[in-house]
Amino acid sequence: MSTTATNNKQVSRRRAFSKRDKITLGFFVGIPTALHLALVWIPAIATIGLSFTYWTGIQYSNIRWAGLGNYKNIFFSTPAFYDALQNNVIWLLWFFLIASPLGVLLAYQIDRQIRGHKFYQSAYYMPVVLSLAVTGIIWNFMLRPDGFINGLLGRDIDNAVSFFGNYDINIYVIMVIASWRHIGYIMLLYLAGLKAIDSSLREAAAIDGATEWETFRKIIFPTMKPVNIIIVVITMIESLRAFDIVYIIYGTSAGLPILGILVFQNIAGEGASMKGAAYAVILFVLSIGPIIAYLAQQFKEDVK
Repeated sequence: MSTTATNNKQVSRRRAFSKRDKITLGFFVGIPTALHLALVWIPAIATIGLSFTYWTGIQYSNIRWAGLGNYKNIFFSTPAFYDALQNNVIWLLWFFLIASPLGVLLAYQIDRQIRGHKFYQSAYYMPVVLSLAVTGIIWNFMLRPDGFINGLLGRDIDNAVSFFGNYDINIYVIMVIASWRHIGYIMLLYLAGLKAIDSSLREAAAIDGATEWETFRKIIFPTMKPVNIIIVVITMIESLRAFDIVYIIYGTSAGLPILGILVFQNIAGEGASMKGAAYAVILFVLSIGPIIAYLAQQFKEDVK
């Protein structure tokens, strides 16, 4: 190929985007990118910076350098932090060991088209379209002392069952409520992945005499590896950023301390301080650290 022909091709590539194309590209890529930077990355970076300061959030002139002061206060002088961390870990384990596996099992059974599978799919999908705040409002109405469940049990306020008033079981009541939505979410993701699996794989396993469990464990589950990674990441994020349901039911009281509530208390509550920003940074590190490590390991295995 001659040099002239090569130069002509390079010129044609440079002219591939017309002025109109560039305007369209700028509109559909530039504006969302600018909004993402303005609403996500700039506040995130600012929060990290402010976590090393003392500030009430009112006047910029009052910002004072704190170094690691906020973090030292959290780790060594705030017992509520460890209570909240424990509750978030319980939330994470519950989702990993109970809610997510139930969602996978439900998706597998629906994919097999068991009797009533359409009803189960619709019933478990409905909570997914609701926000966690709305979910909290629904269950608060159902379980409060003058709510629907106590009404069915024939109990008045004086002898009502206290579903939210026992500190020892509060976390588990919230877990059941959160699972109502999470199971349906995982079911939806896994069901979409199952629909993409070649049916001939199952037929071959059945011909070889494999049981349902063996087929799932040795064929379907490994084939679903990309979806499994997504489910692990989503489960971790959902567990660590939990806030909406707890806030709707308990507000910022000590009914159920979790990290998200501590962030809100110290940033938006009375006596606001950048200790809340430090909580937010800790929560961010806890969320992103294990996820990056897990994804790096998975991608490394894929490369091999």
